[in-house]
Amino acid sequence: MKVTIYEKTELLPPLPPNTGYFHSRELMELCERTPHQRPFMAVVADDDGETVAALLAVERSRHSWLPPYIYKHVRILGEGYYRDPSDISTQPNDNESKNMLFSMMLDALTRHLGSHTLYMEVSNLSQKMFGYAPLRAAGYFPVKWMSIHNSLHSKTPEERINKRQLKRIRHAIAHGVTTKPVETDKEFKAFMKLLRHHHWLKPRRYVPHKDFFHAMMEQQRCTLFLTQYNGHVVGCSCLVYAEGDAYLWYSASRRKSFATLHPNAVTYWNTIVYAHNKGVQHVRFMDVGLPFRRSPYREFILSFGGKEVSTFRWFRISIGWVNRLASWLWRE
Repeated sequence: MKVTIYEKTELLPPLPPNTGYFHSRELMELCERTPHQRPFMAVVADDDGETVAALLAVERSRHSWLPPYIYKHVRILGEGYYRDPSDISTQPNDNESKNMLFSMMLDALTRHLGSHTLYMEVSNLSQKMFGYAPLRAAGYFPVKWMSIHNSLHSKTPEERINKRQLKRIRHAIAHGVTTKPVETDKEFKAFMKLLRHHHWLKPRRYVPHKDFFHAMMEQQRCTLFLTQYNGHVVGCSCLVYAEGDAYLWYSASRRKSFATLHPNAVTYWNTIVYAHNKGVQHVRFMDVGLPFRRSPYREFILSFGGKEVSTFRWFRISIGWVNRLASWLWRE
């Protein structure tokens, strides 16, 4: 088997339709068209040239005058696509086969991208220990992370939410706070303005170019939400659909300016209810954060009735001594 890295969508070999959105031709093409993003697809092919596995990495260019910084980083969401394990005869155990293929793709991407980016990040793996040995061997170090998802198939959102939180939300709605999907250009501009303003002092939080969100809307891959009060935009969120689930990828709110109206709670609540009405199985929160003993943001998300799961987020810094120091600081 051979692994090849493709930088252009038109050069990609045929990929099956079940690759999953985060490792699909569709997302690669979208990233290719989006300013400041550059996709790289690692594909493993068998001796007959058939695709066995695929892994998409996206390089992001970042710069700002205030605070001043300029760098590139790479993010990989999930473990990638793998053909039916019964088709893979190189290993007797399915999990070993996936780890072998993952190792091939990860090594190729790390060699190709690791030297000219500040850091590489692998996140949102379906299992905490998946790829542990290949990631360690490639120089990545694990950081304990929290993942939260809300199940929408067995109980309604009203049955899961904390009663105190629901009371706050109903109070805010009664006083005129509303949430609706973004439909017009004016609403889209308001969404982008709040999202960028909310994250501009958070260097690690990357907000893509507006073209990225606009294209996902056109492809019906996401729904953008806007929360308003008396003509003021007080909250927003982005819900992305993939494999029967919805991922709350980006959100922002003016929770300090309108604290008594809890715009963040209203936005999250209406986003979850919308996903439930759409028939989504789970809502998955993409960036809950580090597992601190006390985390107001984590407790806030859990108040909607979600399930908390401990996982790893893997990093590799291109500066050798910094990577070794970070690996020591975040040792298990």
